[in-house]
Amino acid sequence: MGYAQLRWLWLAGVVIAADQAVKSAVVATMQLFERMPVLPPVLEITRLHNRGAAFSFLDDAGGWQKYLFLGLAVTVSIGITVWLSRLEEKARRIVPAGLALVMGGALGNAIDRVRYGYVVDFVHVHWYDAWWFPAFNIADAAITVGAAFLIFDAVLDSRYPRS
Repeated sequence: MGYAQLRWLWLAGVVIAADQAVKSAVVATMQLFERMPVLPPVLEITRLHNRGAAFSFLDDAGGWQKYLFLGLAVTVSIGITVWLSRLEEKARRIVPAGLALVMGGALGNAIDRVRYGYVVDFVHVHWYDAWWFPAFNIADAAITVGAAFLIFDAVLDSRYPRS
């Protein structure tokens, strides 16, 4: 068992640092629900708080969900660290990169839950006032891209028979 793939943990650290830096700036300069247009018909920065998970799932559950999501983030991060430590050196780079992105995103949002009691979301994509996508943050984007990397690798892997 080699530990060479643990070198990808730097990427998780970059995600956490970028996520926390931007969230800190948003919290320091914007009030809750304050909107700042970036590309007026489609994109704005809006400070929002999410006590739940993706798409505000369990947002109004009463507080217990904070501990559930903290536990999941820690468990996932431990699992990813073990997975990385067992990953072969010849594995495609997309796998450790995807794992590190998911881990960085999970820990970035976990830090918010400990620090604020909720996750700070701020990227708000919409089409004029006709359609709104749920607000998200850098950690959420990292989790999504990381998961896409892992799915892409699984699709690639299924196309080639094992020898």
